[in-house]
Amino acid sequence: MSERVMIAPVQKQVQVRAPIDHAFAVFTSGLNRWWPHTHGVGGKPISKVLIEPRLGGRWLEIAEDGTQTVVATITLWEPPQRFVMLWQIDAQWKPDAAMRSEVDVRFFAEDAETTRVELVHHKFETMGEAAGASMRRDVDGGWPGLLQRFVAEAERRSSSS
Repeated sequence: MSERVMIAPVQKQVQVRAPIDHAFAVFTSGLNRWWPHTHGVGGKPISKVLIEPRLGGRWLEIAEDGTQTVVATITLWEPPQRFVMLWQIDAQWKPDAAMRSEVDVRFFAEDAETTRVELVHHKFETMGEAAGASMRRDVDGGWPGLLQRFVAEAERRSSSS
């Protein structure tokens, strides 16, 4: 009997100078404003990136030709505190509905104008040991820059509202 190797989760945290409702909305409904359109998995130039804001909703890439690619599926939706999604991307950064790593994003109001966002990307072992280790390395290096783009967008929009 073989034992499943556990792969350590990727854990990231950022502070946002914005109220919790605003931070959650920018992360989810405002995804197209901060997610780089060069970070696509569908293989075609991206026109739009969006999250359908509901349980069972999808993270979609919409290509310039209208093709939709599912990146993730929402498995828990608790605005403005938390959402969880199955990340349906393989280690070669291709869409794969069988993939089951998980991204858990939590929002904590530090005060009325500051939100702490904690992201945990885990369950890489569901991909297999080698593929999971490869994906973990990639997302560990990728999430910090992506989260900084989110913070910049949330703070820019918050100060102008």
